[in-house]
Amino acid sequence: MNEAQPQNHHHNETGPSRRSVLWTAGATGAGLGLGGLTAGPAAAAAPRATGPSATAATTPAAKGKTMIGVPFERRSTVRVAIIGLGNRGGSMIDLFLAVPGVRVVALCDPVKEKTARAARKVTNAGQPAPAVYTNGDHDFERLCQRGDLDFVYVATPWDLHFEMAKAAMLHGKHVGVECPVALRLEELWQLVDLSERTRRHCMQVENCCYGRNEMRVLRMAHAGLFGELLHGAGAYLHDLRNLMFDPTYYEGPWRRLWHTRLRGDLYPTHGFGPVANYMDINRGDRAIRISSIGTPALGLAAYRKGHMPPNDPSWKESYIGSDRTISLVQTAKGRVIRLEHDVSTPHPYSRINSLGGTKGVFEDYPARIYLEPDQSNDEWGDFSSYEQWDHWLWKEHANPPGGHDGMDYMLVFRLMQCMRLGLVPDFDVYDAATWTAPVPLSDRSIKAHGAPQEIPDFTRGLWKQARPGVDSEKPEE
Repeated sequence: MNEAQPQNHHHNETGPSRRSVLWTAGATGAGLGLGGLTAGPAAAAAPRATGPSATAATTPAAKGKTMIGVPFERRSTVRVAIIGLGNRGGSMIDLFLAVPGVRVVALCDPVKEKTARAARKVTNAGQPAPAVYTNGDHDFERLCQRGDLDFVYVATPWDLHFEMAKAAMLHGKHVGVECPVALRLEELWQLVDLSERTRRHCMQVENCCYGRNEMRVLRMAHAGLFGELLHGAGAYLHDLRNLMFDPTYYEGPWRRLWHTRLRGDLYPTHGFGPVANYMDINRGDRAIRISSIGTPALGLAAYRKGHMPPNDPSWKESYIGSDRTISLVQTAKGRVIRLEHDVSTPHPYSRINSLGGTKGVFEDYPARIYLEPDQSNDEWGDFSSYEQWDHWLWKEHANPPGGHDGMDYMLVFRLMQCMRLGLVPDFDVYDAATWTAPVPLSDRSIKAHGAPQEIPDFTRGLWKQARPGVDSEKPEE
């Protein structure tokens, strides 16, 4: 699930699924206890507190060659499967169908009504009826065994991301996963190793990297307009209280339950991904350590008290997730990245999205800029006057379809373009692992009273090599 910006939310029109029943049973079991489907991965996702000498950065031996710089196989048509057809997958299918040269071959969700609705979209778009997989929570394994798939897109509850990405690669498919790509450091390393061993790409499909402002700032940073980069900030500040307690919006209370399990930043990639791109993380610089602190967990309990009836199952939940987490990431070049997360208290939507250097600074929400010599007298400049720095994607698709101000379409279009033309993807499994690592490490740091935690070098030393990323050149079709 990826909720980058507020948009028109449509409620799930179906009844409870086997997943929602099991998740609810787990929630009502007892506070932090996790039952049903989520007991294994969720319980394991919560690391014990460690001090400054944490062993998070221990680098296991490689099991295959690097996937850095490895292109996709060129193909005239990209054959896509979608696993998870709820709020995110059920809307993203429209964008896959809108991109030329893409065919949606298979769909998977145990809620049959959702799968049927998505299948109708495929046939209404003039494509052959897709194969559907609705036989329980593990039918995705049969889908991944198909021989007529090139790419698997995963948009399911977070607990399931790792196993689905793993199954896709083991069966020879490239895979893109909504955030977070996994929840434990061991899982992140397994995805890195599996990508290298199977020669399949595993990507965190981070739509915020393709926002118009983010791509403009990226090109300006690489052109040197900010001078030597010093600091950046990114966040996910989105009041989700009403949606997390809505009995129909999510498929069961899975998202709210993560606030009973971890204290750290549950959703770092929306903020981390774009700033990592600005600073060429894994492409000349590296995130080396993170230190996190968190507030008390009061927001969800206060909302429950004011809005939920006394017999609601949520009253058996004990929330431990910090309402606001603030993390500082330091890079090998000494730069600082601030990450924030808050979905439990009243706040206008913001991803902060800031970048500063020796020549000036950009800050978003609202967008404003101060660059020497263009601005002076401590007065913000008009960021719209820098539209000449827009990425070619935004110049070519000025009014893209889809949600989140068009960034979703840009993500799908560019990824499918790279697959059709046999190009190197804009980001890879090393970026996925790095951007997701704050989930377990921020939790670990908060439990250790802010002690720094080492971020693993998932590239195994290859981060020192400069290489292209999202700031791409327009390819020849």
